Amino acid sequence: MTRSRFPRGCLGAALIMAVASAPAAAQHLGDNEVRGAALSGEWQNEQGIVTRGPDGKVIFLYGEVQPSVVCSPLQVCDIELQPGEIVQDVLIGDTVRWKVEPATSGAMGAQAVHLILKPSEAGLETSMVVTTSRRTYHIKLTSHHSQYMARVGFDYPENINAAFAEINARIEASIVPGAGVPADQLNFAFQVSGTAGWRPTRIYSDGQKTYIQFPSAISGQDAPVLFVVSGGQNRIVNYRMNGTMMVVDYYIDHAILVAGVGNKQQKIAIRRGG
Repeated sequence: MTRSRFPRGCLGAALIMAVASAPAAAQHLGDNEVRGAALSGEWQNEQGIVTRGPDGKVIFLYGEVQPSVVCSPLQVCDIELQPGEIVQDVLIGDTVRWKVEPATSGAMGAQAVHLILKPSEAGLETSMVVTTSRRTYHIKLTSHHSQYMARVGFDYPENINAAFAEINARIEASIVPGAGVPADQLNFAFQVSGTAGWRPTRIYSDGQKTYIQFPSAISGQDAPVLFVVSGGQNRIVNYRMNGTMMVVDYYIDHAILVAGVGNKQQKIAIRRGG
């Protein structure tokens, strides 16, 4: 019987080649791992909302999905972060064929950090994680032979909420206390005559009710009594005190506020009209 002989070292090489050519063993994932990977894939592959910002900037809503930034060889992609945000770490999956360089813009104290991305060739895909003083960015990077996003930026949910809060604050500031409507819908044309420590500081009406604002010194004291003058007589109408505000269920033309009795009585007259 003839035995075939391998030159020295050939047997080991053959075994290595056989092992290398054998199909890889199937990798088993648990139920939670499969579900977790699927959930992550949904977030990574969702399209999300992309809008155009100033100067041709492509705007993603931060946190909605994983943004996909397209770059091209021999071009640069500029990812601009929020002004005042301090970058702590930049981690990129393919550090050989993707280069990232920092840049800044803006005045001191409100500078924005820019991440300048350069792929070495087309058809690449990788991911990048950027940690800052405010948040963490997870970004997918793709290279194309001709298409690319020159400028990329983000809208932030907290900025949107702050904008709405500012609008609401301006609206509330224009609402006059008590009436609950903007000042331009009220009539402030009331004349006040007489002297008293509790003399009203402001009177206005929405056309149905009249609001009489007293100074804060009236707190803890008995409020004056209101009489509406009609047909030459003093008539009592429904009203109530709300803190230092008297809300009268009547559109006053002429009224009198009275406090005290005898020689200590004080009166304030109110008339509608400029």
